[in-house]
Amino acid sequence: MDFYTLENKNGLKLKFTNFGGIVSEIHVPDRDGNFADITLGFETLDEYVDHNNDYFGALIGRYGNRIGKCRFQLDGNKVDGLLANDGVNHLHGGKVGFDKVEWKAEPVSGEGYSGMKLSYTSKDGEEGYPGKLDVTVTYKLTDKDEWVIEYEATTDKPTVFNPTNHAYFNLAGHDGASPVDHEMMINAKFFTATDDGGIPTGEILSVAGTDMDFREAKVYGETVDSEDTLISQLGGYDHNWILDKQYGELGLAAVAFDPKSGREMKVFTTEPGVQFYAGNFLNGTLTGKGGKVYQKREGFCLETQHFPDSPNKGHFPDTTLRPGQVFKSTTIYAFGVR
Repeated sequence: MDFYTLENKNGLKLKFTNFGGIVSEIHVPDRDGNFADITLGFETLDEYVDHNNDYFGALIGRYGNRIGKCRFQLDGNKVDGLLANDGVNHLHGGKVGFDKVEWKAEPVSGEGYSGMKLSYTSKDGEEGYPGKLDVTVTYKLTDKDEWVIEYEATTDKPTVFNPTNHAYFNLAGHDGASPVDHEMMINAKFFTATDDGGIPTGEILSVAGTDMDFREAKVYGETVDSEDTLISQLGGYDHNWILDKQYGELGLAAVAFDPKSGREMKVFTTEPGVQFYAGNFLNGTLTGKGGKVYQKREGFCLETQHFPDSPNKGHFPDTTLRPGQVFKSTTIYAFGVR
C-alpha cells in the first residue's frame, strides 16, 4: 500500500492512499493565491490503519450511512448478518468496510485530467452482504480544479450498494479556524426525518420554516445547535437532504464558502441525496497532520448518497443491484474562490 499524488496545471494537489481509498490531503488556493490543505487526516499509513474510526477521507461501502437494526429484506429473503457497529444499527459497511481494505491502483489519464483507478472485489458474504461485488472507483483531478469521483460496480447475486466518500473539509485549512463560520447552501426542499439513532422514520419533511432550510446560503454554525428535536437528537447536523434535481442526472448538491479565505467548494452528483455531517462527534482524541488536534466540528462532510436505510424503506430510491446491471455514479467537488 502506498500514497499517490495528483497535481493539475494550476498547482492543486490531491493525495490519497490505496488503503481504503483514503484522501489524505487536498491543497487549494485562497483568493490571494495562497494554498492550504483543506481536508482533515493523518500523516502516515499506520495512523489510518490504527486510528481512522471517524473515516477521514475514506471510501465507504458496501453501504454508506446506516441500515436499521442490521437487517433488511431482499427479494423476500431476510439478510440479517450485518454487524451492529452504531448502537443496534449497521454503519458504513461494517467492521471491515471499503475504508479498511487494500485497493488495486492503476493510473489513468485523459485530456485535461490525471487520475487513478482503484479496484476491489468484495467476496460473497463479506460483512454479511450477499453477492460477489466487483467495484472500481476512479479519482480524477482536472485542470478545471475539480476532484471527480466515478463509481462503477457489478454483482453476481442481488445485493444492495450505496458507496460514498467520507472526506472532512475545512476551507480555512485543516488546521485553521472552525468551519462553523462557513456559509452552506444545500439544494434541497426536503429531507428524511430520523429517530435518535439516525435511522429514517420514513417521513419526508419540508425544510421550509425550519433550521434544516439551506436553500439560501447561511452560516451553519448559527443553527447547528438548534433546539429542533430532529437536529438536537443527533447532536447537530447529521442528516440526509433530498436533492432538488433530476434523479440520475449530474446536478448541484451543495455549496460551501469560507468568507475569510474566499475558498468555495461546489458539489455536484448523480446521487439523489447528500448527507451533511457537521463533525459533531469529533472530540479532541485524534491528532492529525502537523500535530493538529481535531476538536468538535472542526471538519464537515458532504457525502453524496442514496438515502440511509433505503433497503427497509420501499418508497426511497432503490439501492438494489442485480446481475447484469452496472452501477454507475459520479460526484464532483469543484474548487474556486470569490
